Amino acid sequence: MQIHIVVAALVLIFGIVFKISIMEWIVCLLCIGLVFGAEMLNTAIENVVDLASPDLHPLAGKAKDIAAGAVLLCAIISVIIGLLIFEPKVWNVISSFF
Repeated sequence: MQIHIVVAALVLIFGIVFKISIMEWIVCLLCIGLVFGAEMLNTAIENVVDLASPDLHPLAGKAKDIAAGAVLLCAIISVIIGLLIFEPKVWNVISSFF
């Protein structure tokens, strides 16, 4: 969750610096919310699994792995969306120096 907070802060800073459009803000905020929500659901699932199955059980481990995979998928998709939004803006700044 700490990494997600740092990345979200960077996205907000980059959004301000690059003056992204309202639609780009909406997409970025939706991605941030999606990743935070997935992370919180993952934590809830892990806690419930630990409560229901304090001993090691293959299905308990599978449930935790699937929940963590959902967070990873949300984070990867959010990174791709972030690249689609910010990559052209970064290249415009870089190309203006050359």
